[in-house]
Amino acid sequence: MASTARRVVVTGIGLVSPLGNNKEALWEGLSHGRSGVGRWPGSSEALPVRIAGEARQFTGEIDDFGPLEKEQKKAIRKGLKVMCRECQMGVAAAQLALADAGLVLGKVDPDRTGITFGADYMLSVPEEFSEGILQCLAPPGEFQFARWGNEGMTKMSPLWLLKYLPNMPASHLAIYNDFRGPNNSLTLREAASNAAIGEAYQIIIRDSADTMLVGATGSRLHPMKMIHAVQQEEIARGDGDPAAASRPFDRNRRGMVLGEGAGAIVLEELATAQARNAAIYGEVVGAASSAVVGRNLVAERYQAMVNVLRATLRSAEAGIDQVGHLHAHGLSTRTSDIEEARAIHEVFGGRSSPLPVTAAKSYFGNLGAGSGIVELIASLLALEHGWLFPTLNYTTPDRECPVTVVKNGDGRPGASFINLNVTPQGQAAAVMVRQGP
Repeated sequence: MASTARRVVVTGIGLVSPLGNNKEALWEGLSHGRSGVGRWPGSSEALPVRIAGEARQFTGEIDDFGPLEKEQKKAIRKGLKVMCRECQMGVAAAQLALADAGLVLGKVDPDRTGITFGADYMLSVPEEFSEGILQCLAPPGEFQFARWGNEGMTKMSPLWLLKYLPNMPASHLAIYNDFRGPNNSLTLREAASNAAIGEAYQIIIRDSADTMLVGATGSRLHPMKMIHAVQQEEIARGDGDPAAASRPFDRNRRGMVLGEGAGAIVLEELATAQARNAAIYGEVVGAASSAVVGRNLVAERYQAMVNVLRATLRSAEAGIDQVGHLHAHGLSTRTSDIEEARAIHEVFGGRSSPLPVTAAKSYFGNLGAGSGIVELIASLLALEHGWLFPTLNYTTPDRECPVTVVKNGDGRPGASFINLNVTPQGQAAAVMVRQGP
């Protein structure tokens, strides 16, 4: 709670995104209205998605993981073979955040330093099974299930499962950095980022740790996940200019853009950060989560977001006029944007002045679990620069979305913000951050 003697500040940030893999590249894209959405080379008849927010600059090579101690570099390079792309992005973003915070091996108390990490559900790529499946084919190409156990499985790597466990980013990071404090992994899709931050915040507040590495990684570009998205969600297929495809709250929006990315922040108890003269990006002052479904198990995202916004304000002991701006989920689908806008209006409609709302998904699409923390970093940078970036492609207001969307880039971020995310299953999470002391 905001009244506690212990306070929690952000001292490091790291990211992998379609706009680049460092805070300078992210801010350059946001401040110049540059989209990270482009043509998707994996498009086919089976995958009719022609555009994507791909983290093109991330290669998975060791140089993507930032400055490392010699032994760390050796260990991470060896571990890359048991990391899928999502794990690699998450570990890279986290190591970049640690470097940004100036935290190196031996400079923190390992027993007072922990990790919370969010992730999507992770799936093997089809290539993992190809050799085993071929081993079980009989003329004229019929797959024989009876042969799989004895013949097919033997052709698979014995370590393949380790590549796709969603708890592995936190596990790898604890080993590489000798962090022995609280360690947890959350698989809440798009709500995972803020939920992980909220848990880490509470861990520090209750004096179970002094430093927490918090991150999330996700991808909607996996072939099976893309099939799931096409079947179940409203997707921007890519007709026209890719840069104009993601249009949160705009009347002419046509669905979300699929993307990939990861982000991480370092949270520290204020006295711990001050003792080492750490640079402070902001102070976490409140967090909350909520999940709401109806009696027929239909997600009620509107109510979940109303709940979480109100609970975050209570957690921060803040009034509705004390929020400088709101970083919206901004999915760019017809239904989600309407539900989100109405939830924001329900909570903040009584303000003395309209609440500025921005949405970085307009620049890079839905990065899955990684979206929320990259969006939070974007708002931290807005506080640092004193300038609130516009929502890209917002040209025609939608009367069904009663929010004040930042569109000209002439706004101010205020001294605080709330970061909001929600899943199609009705899980919502939010975090409130103020300018640092």
